[in-house]
Amino acid sequence: MTDDTPDSLIPYDEIVQEALRAVVGRVLGSIVSGGGTLPGAHHFYITFKTGAPGVNIPPHLRERFPDEMTIVLQNKFWDLEVHEAGFNVSLSFNQVPAKLQIPFSAITAFVDPAVDFGLQFQAAVSELEPEAHDDAENDGDSPQGSAEGDSNVVSIDFGRKK
Repeated sequence: MTDDTPDSLIPYDEIVQEALRAVVGRVLGSIVSGGGTLPGAHHFYITFKTGAPGVNIPPHLRERFPDEMTIVLQNKFWDLEVHEAGFNVSLSFNQVPAKLQIPFSAITAFVDPAVDFGLQFQAAVSELEPEAHDDAENDGDSPQGSAEGDSNVVSIDFGRKK
């Protein structure tokens, strides 16, 4: 017997990533169907690749966040729409409203700090060396938290043989 794992002809990692991204869609969809407000203390930090195909954000945000951006869905968001491939939401950044279109495939992290729940995803776009950028500062009411190290963060990272 050898320690070599054979290459799979079934793309398990892609299937799992797609299923976990569907969790994000289902959660956001439940917010829409519930009237657009978050229940209780729930709020979401959603990190996504700004250069991913299908991402549509204002030029000033793309310039400020050329690689990755984290948005907060808590009190000050509106026009949340969830589609099969992604979602649209309007937020304000420094009191300036902006509409964002984000495909689920661009999401790299989804965290609900109220219940210590988090998902991390492999980037669905080619990995580029991230450029330095400021933290997102959309007009949320609470300071940004982190679920790193929490026991409920799910991270899926399947190694691929090259």
